[in-house]
Amino acid sequence: MLQTLVQKYNVPGPRYTSYPTVPYWEEKLFSVEKWEASFKKSFDESNITEGISLYIHLPFCESLCTFCGCNKRITKRHEVEHPYIDAILKEWKLYCDLLSKKPIIKEIHLGGGTPTFFSPENLKRLINGIFEKAEKAPQHEFSFEGHPNNTTRLHLQTLYDLGFRRVSFGVQDYAEKVQEAIHRIQPFHNVAKVTFWAKEIGYTSIGHDLIFGLPFQTLEDVLDTIDKTKSLQPDRLAFYSYAHVPWIKGNGQRGFKDEDLPKDDEKRELYEKGKIQLAKNNYIEIGMDHFSLKEDSMTKSFEEGKLHRNFMGYTSSKTQLMIGLGVSSISDSWYAFAQNEKTLEDYYTRLEKDELPVFRGHLLTDEDLIIRKHILNLMCQFTTSWEDDAMKFKEINDVIKNLQEMKADGLLAIVGNSILVTEKGKPYVRNICMAFDLRLIRNAPQTQLFSMTI
Repeated sequence: MLQTLVQKYNVPGPRYTSYPTVPYWEEKLFSVEKWEASFKKSFDESNITEGISLYIHLPFCESLCTFCGCNKRITKRHEVEHPYIDAILKEWKLYCDLLSKKPIIKEIHLGGGTPTFFSPENLKRLINGIFEKAEKAPQHEFSFEGHPNNTTRLHLQTLYDLGFRRVSFGVQDYAEKVQEAIHRIQPFHNVAKVTFWAKEIGYTSIGHDLIFGLPFQTLEDVLDTIDKTKSLQPDRLAFYSYAHVPWIKGNGQRGFKDEDLPKDDEKRELYEKGKIQLAKNNYIEIGMDHFSLKEDSMTKSFEEGKLHRNFMGYTSSKTQLMIGLGVSSISDSWYAFAQNEKTLEDYYTRLEKDELPVFRGHLLTDEDLIIRKHILNLMCQFTTSWEDDAMKFKEINDVIKNLQEMKADGLLAIVGNSILVTEKGKPYVRNICMAFDLRLIRNAPQTQLFSMTI
């Protein structure tokens, strides 16, 4: 890869799990009452035809990983499990009380934090409590994030018996010096053990999360991690850039110095060489930083144009309504976003008052909805089109003009009223999306809000 391209396009930019991105939400126009109306409208439009999705945030971790940017609470006190599950179930009841029919749940994802911080018995109580007020969709897809160091066979069996068929394990990197720097000591045999257990039990999709750009990480480390990963044959891989944002995440990302991180071209080489190695190991690139084997449902969704991206990441199919339960979770009705209180204390206080614990959100405008579709198309299919009048917007000609330099650099092709991201351009899909991001363009931040795109 040319050095000039990396230096040119390595700028702060969103990861686009939503559009508009959170810093550009118009919170003054939002209210919980408007969110409830949007939630009910979306439910009535989509529950019967496609069901809904639930993201449940389980924030507790026993130790701090210094690479992590997630909302978490560090504790070894497992008595926190019961009151937190009680709170989740109360929040779910508040949502269900707004509805005239039982929700049909198509997707559940347990994220964290560390979901396997919770005992198998408490996870069972949580999921059974959810389904006291809901039904499972016939083709449901339930998934959770497991920590290789504390996921037991009983965790895997219990969740499998509850309908879970997907699990992802955070691997990051197997090099000891990297693990020490990020405070995530995790031997290969721990990952191998839980992966083989999941296969024996019958999980149909097992994922591993790998990160490049970590402190002290070398190309040899990345390739060794990928080779070890190949020996376990997970169905899916996330291979993504470490987001260094200590000005947002505070001391949690200051366990090492900035100069300990691979920079620009060095970091990009980790990705490029790693991606080549993944391709040799039969992993297909199906979205930004995501890869899967040909037989996996994610690959099939990508090939059929059904891949979707939301606050849970990439999913095999779209649901119009996604409800986020738990501290800091974000809900998406397609027409609006709503985020829960970000501290446990505020989250509990709101629920004690029988209120939805939503503290901010955004109501999408007609323009937002069009731009959102373009960015989703680029993120999920590496192409978008405005051939249909419904996909046109006032500034489309300005966007095309802004893309000309990327076109000249070979990152994309413009054919008629369509854009196609080239193979060379896939590492820069965030930059391409930024050309469509009218809210970012109109409100250029005075300070750095996002991680670097490279």
